[in-house]
Amino acid sequence: MLVYNATKQQFIDDVRANVISDAIENEVARRLNRNSPRGEVTSWENSLRFMMSVLLDEGIPASAGVAIEYNIPLTNRRVDFILTGKNHQRDDAAVIVELKQWQSVEVTKKDAIVRTQLGGGVRETNHPSYQAWSYGALIEDYNETVRSESIRLVPCAYLHNMKQADAINDPFYEHHTSRAPVFISQDALKHSEFLSQHIKYGDSNDIMYRIEHGVIKPSKNLADALASMMQGNAEFLMIDEQKLVYETAIDLAHRAEKGDKQCLIVKGGPGTGKSVVAINLLVELTKREMMTQYVSRNSAPREVFKKKLTGTRKKTHIDNLFKGSGSYVNAEPDTFHALIVDEAHRLNEKSGMYQNLGESQIKEVIAASRFSIFFIDEAQRVTLKDVGTVEEIQRRAAECGANVHELELASQFRCNGSDGYLAWLDHALQIRTTANTDLEDIDYDFQVFDDPSAMRRAILEKNRKANKARMVAGYCWPWASKKDKHAMDITFPEHGFAAQWNLHDDGMLWAVAEDSVEQVGCIHTCQGLEFDYVGVIIGDDFVIRDGRVVTDAGKRTGQDRSVHGYKKMLKEQPEHARALADQIVKNTYRTLMTRGQKGCYVYATDPETREYFAAFARSQAATERLDASEDAEILDGLHLPIVTRDQAAPFERHVPVYDLSIAAGEFSEMQIAEAEHWVELPDFMRVSPDLFVSRVVGESMNRRIPNGAWCLFRMNPGGTRQGKVVVVQHRAIEDPDHGGSFTIKLYQSEKIEEYGEFVNQRIVLKPQTNAFGYKDIVLEDELEDLKVIGEFLSVL
Repeated sequence: MLVYNATKQQFIDDVRANVISDAIENEVARRLNRNSPRGEVTSWENSLRFMMSVLLDEGIPASAGVAIEYNIPLTNRRVDFILTGKNHQRDDAAVIVELKQWQSVEVTKKDAIVRTQLGGGVRETNHPSYQAWSYGALIEDYNETVRSESIRLVPCAYLHNMKQADAINDPFYEHHTSRAPVFISQDALKHSEFLSQHIKYGDSNDIMYRIEHGVIKPSKNLADALASMMQGNAEFLMIDEQKLVYETAIDLAHRAEKGDKQCLIVKGGPGTGKSVVAINLLVELTKREMMTQYVSRNSAPREVFKKKLTGTRKKTHIDNLFKGSGSYVNAEPDTFHALIVDEAHRLNEKSGMYQNLGESQIKEVIAASRFSIFFIDEAQRVTLKDVGTVEEIQRRAAECGANVHELELASQFRCNGSDGYLAWLDHALQIRTTANTDLEDIDYDFQVFDDPSAMRRAILEKNRKANKARMVAGYCWPWASKKDKHAMDITFPEHGFAAQWNLHDDGMLWAVAEDSVEQVGCIHTCQGLEFDYVGVIIGDDFVIRDGRVVTDAGKRTGQDRSVHGYKKMLKEQPEHARALADQIVKNTYRTLMTRGQKGCYVYATDPETREYFAAFARSQAATERLDASEDAEILDGLHLPIVTRDQAAPFERHVPVYDLSIAAGEFSEMQIAEAEHWVELPDFMRVSPDLFVSRVVGESMNRRIPNGAWCLFRMNPGGTRQGKVVVVQHRAIEDPDHGGSFTIKLYQSEKIEEYGEFVNQRIVLKPQTNAFGYKDIVLEDELEDLKVIGEFLSVL
């Protein structure tokens, strides 16, 4: 998604007119449904003025494209500034510019990490060259159109407030600055020269539109990429906070080798890349000959990882890499160089089958290693015995004499990169109040089913493509099939639905086992793993009553160990027990409903609960049905939101639709006011009062405009028309496609000088077609009667 898109000249005009920040702020509010902090608006005003000065270089064509705040697919990361056009070889190119207002930086000893003033203090962050390069690499990785159409991506950074370049261009960062040069205040002319080297000609091929609407490649699955990662291949590109966490962990591991025990706590929600960073650290630290293990309380991800590595390593080697959290009860102090604890929120107080060994799993991990790192999301604590909290880790680290460091992961890769879906889910589950009270504008497939069999059919269909769709449920049904393989566990006779819990034979490998899509998983077999689509059955432990969430852990089956001890706690501490169980139930469904990277389908056993979630889904569907309004038949093939004259926000969000045969002649205010249909333009197009949409019929321009295509035009254009495609009217014209006195053709004029001025002597209207029978229309008489009605801009 783009917040702003224009030509270089339009961008310069908007900056000079002091409207650029207002235009961006309004689009952020309209499209992203959020207000822009004053600091963000100020940064646009400042940085974009400097970019305007850089773009004043005449070597950069006026028709180059400018895009601001481009959202990278499947993430919540945005690129500050992109300049598009053609390079010297006339290849399509896009220069990615990372803008920073920094005044100074300090060099660190961490790869691609600098220290600068951020958020009221001096903090470590990515080197802007690495950030620009990684964003470009991420776009290329996710966007098949960029790769298949060979759009050249060129990264750079511009620190327009920085006076000294010594630190930012320190030789330590040469690997990154060589891939993405960084320019400071005094480098404005060098920056202009760099841009003109890569953008020699204008953007005539709608490059940003093609990037924005390109074919998006699905996110990678960590388990599938594991074997390649263990061989040292960079399967996952680490960006922003992920890179900082990774480099900080490497640095702390080396510092711990020299004596001081180190502990790093990394907070992050679903899909922020916790497990990706954890596995990358396991590979790198092992390669550096440090004795390192990946640790988790939940065995499901460990067993899946081991399964994926089978055949690539010896079993003993694999087993030594992946361990359960209870493995360090009797470990000698500092046995390991590093222990990497994933899903640390799931750690228990004690270890052993009967939870009677040791003092604290957290303390045992810290004691057993010189460096320990805990990846944690407290909102995924899903059993009464989960004690993994930031506070508890801090306390145990102090007991062990470890230096504690804290970082947070925010980059979002799950749920189609939609922070909006996660925020809405917290709102819907009533975990916390958020601004995301609906699913409007959220690019995530959320559906609610009245029939569990229909949901199962939908999941089966999604699973056919890549075996990455599964059904899961709250643990509200006894596991009868554990003893009787023919018994059904979850049944809804009224819907003809019967299914078993994940097969005992599959164990913790249910998520990747063949044909396991037929079974239903639970929190214990899917936490820490991911699918493309997840179907969630919500049981009676979570219901809606009069709009409020009511949870009841007593509705869970007695076999569910996650609420073991609840009844006893309820007698001894009723208020505490209910509050803790309420959190566990909500966290369970939050975790289940975020396992799908592309979509979540829901069936709730309780009708009122179904209706509660269905209302959100209907709201989303209603928004998406704008394209299918009654006007769709009238405007067949115009796949844009269509509204009536009364519903339109003229030239703020909508532009009029005209029939060219009626519109021929100059447009009047009356014509504009009486336009019956108005459309909302695609996000990348900037609305202005001189735009209109019309349909082009015929084959005379089929190399540029397909027969029947809906197109965007600029009415009554001024300036030169030479070489442009225009709509013209003249009494001598008889268009071969529709017989009218107007036509759409490529405009070419021949001028002569008379009395010191150049005037048209001859105008040639040229078809651009591969169809037979079309000829140039040549006008030599009464040229003053020729009216240029509109200029063709693009096919919609």
